[in-house]
Amino acid sequence: MTMTERSAGAQGADARPCAQCACAGGAGNGPAVEPPETARERVNRRWNEILQETRVAQTGVQILFGFLLSVAFTPLFRDLGTFDRVVYVLTVVLGAAATGSLIAPVSIHRFLSGQRMKDEVVEAASRLMMCGMVLLALTIGCTLLLILHVVVPGLLAEVLVAGVMLWFGLCWYALPLWLRRRGGGRPDGDRD
Repeated sequence: MTMTERSAGAQGADARPCAQCACAGGAGNGPAVEPPETARERVNRRWNEILQETRVAQTGVQILFGFLLSVAFTPLFRDLGTFDRVVYVLTVVLGAAATGSLIAPVSIHRFLSGQRMKDEVVEAASRLMMCGMVLLALTIGCTLLLILHVVVPGLLAEVLVAGVMLWFGLCWYALPLWLRRRGGGRPDGDRD
């Protein structure tokens, strides 16, 4: 066998798909073609993604809710006016509702574990996460209103809160919806 034949034979072996990424010639020689997911793999992947998202959101809402609960026990709380007290109560209620919504997927999973209902669990958890994110955004907005109303004089507090809430709306809702439309409505079976 000549050197050229050996070289061509080696290249032919390299052109076979590799086991890790199913691309011809190994990594770096083109885009990886992912094998299609089974329905079970898809629901397991979606559940794991929801768990990761829940961990992030739960941490934020729990820290914020803990802060809100401590406010009522500060000496300055007695000096708050009626408007600020109403905003505080609304904020605490929204924070509690957000906490409940964002922790609910864990409870649902615990109650339904082993019942072969993972599709339903994933769907319910996804909806609860969306609801929890709306409640969390409202909680943050009300917290800002409460703090800024004490710190910033006049209408500026409301304007700043409106700006932050608009930013949340753009980042958390408008951008994902725009990206979904831009993606052309890929089938749900495609990987996210």
